[in-house]
Amino acid sequence: MSTSPQYVNEPGDDRLADSARDHLWMHFTRHSTYEEGGHVPVITRGDGAYIWDDQGNKYLDGLAGLFVVQVGHGRTELAEVMAKQASELAFFPLWSYAHPPAIELADRLAELAPGDLNRVFFTSGGGEAVESAWKLAKQFFKLTGKPMKHKVISRNVAYHGTPQGALSITGIPDAKKYFEPLVPTGIKVPNTNFYRATEHGDDLNAFGQWAANRIAEAIEFEGPETVAAVFLEPVQNSGGCFPPPPGYLERVREICDEYDVLFVADETICAYGRIGDYFATKRYGVTPDIITSAKGLTSGYAPLGAMIVSDRLFEPFRHGQEYFAHGYTWGGHPVATAVAMANLDIFEREGINEHVQANEGAFRSTLEKLTDLPIVGDVRGDGYFYGIELVKDKKTKETFNDDEAERLLRGFLSKALFDAGLYCRADDRGDPVIQLAPPLIIGQPEFDQIESTLRSVLTEAWSIL
Repeated sequence: MSTSPQYVNEPGDDRLADSARDHLWMHFTRHSTYEEGGHVPVITRGDGAYIWDDQGNKYLDGLAGLFVVQVGHGRTELAEVMAKQASELAFFPLWSYAHPPAIELADRLAELAPGDLNRVFFTSGGGEAVESAWKLAKQFFKLTGKPMKHKVISRNVAYHGTPQGALSITGIPDAKKYFEPLVPTGIKVPNTNFYRATEHGDDLNAFGQWAANRIAEAIEFEGPETVAAVFLEPVQNSGGCFPPPPGYLERVREICDEYDVLFVADETICAYGRIGDYFATKRYGVTPDIITSAKGLTSGYAPLGAMIVSDRLFEPFRHGQEYFAHGYTWGGHPVATAVAMANLDIFEREGINEHVQANEGAFRSTLEKLTDLPIVGDVRGDGYFYGIELVKDKKTKETFNDDEAERLLRGFLSKALFDAGLYCRADDRGDPVIQLAPPLIIGQPEFDQIESTLRSVLTEAWSIL
């Protein structure tokens, strides 16, 4: 890994930040924040679990970029693999042709995936993988004599991407309202937020069964002959990391089998070590029909997503004139697939999954120390993926109203945490939470740094509420 900061401006030199403010359209960003001359954070370098800005300030990357940089920043061996591949074959599409890196990666993912998920369709990212899965579900049922099966069921507050189809599957009203009407027939059911359970709030197992059975109820209401798929993240991201209760995923599998509905596990975040295995569903002991994935597949060194599909779903396309009428220019890019192979080599060589499993308990117990603060209502998650829910009243679980959440999250916490040296996410898609998903290489020293920084900033936040 690299050892010295680069691209460091002199203190007070804001040329990069000014140019960003004037010309760069940042994603999911309130540009009014910078309208009056606010400084755009400019990240110029990463090394291991740390990043640096253009002023030379160092931060612990508590979100792995965006749930992405599993093996850490600054891996020169990955950059070298990319350069070598680009010099040999920089680009060729997978439209009726193939190239070695894509072939090798598809073979490897088929070996790592659970059950008979042996066919890999590459995309540029997670939203495209979700879009591909819905389109495949609809075409599959048309080809197998069930043309009415086209609806999808997903969970409240869940995020599945920004393309029109994936956004329809998404369960966040504020993310969708500007773009409606969307693709119709996306039906929502309760998620697995046990902290906010409206039923069986004193029994996690019963709550899990209740939540899963709402899926069966929705299928019955819509008509089983019209429902194609259930989409869910093994650990739901939006809302603040909702793990599956015991037996929940197993019950979802039973329901999908009963009604001939495809079980799609959206592992855009959860795959590639985030929950301590290559695929979270594999660790939870459940085999879906489709896995959508991206992010950690390359540890962010190049854009790549993958839809991994059971043999049964590929069968109608194996013979005759049928083909999946779908594809992307950049799906399975040679450089991206080459670096994904090298990234998975690091997983094996350094025991990344085993490291997460060995240290996840310590990460949890370190974060749970924060529950002695009056503002911390719940700490939840699995592996190296956690949400900390913030409350006004721990006893009643009273949350903040919209104005209070605005002042707390955007008005104070996001900047205060960053200024204190911790890059993470203060999120209000649902109840206010702080999300943590650091690089998978960290251990107790970084856990302690995360906890102490959060403790200091959250204590200050409570004092000024």
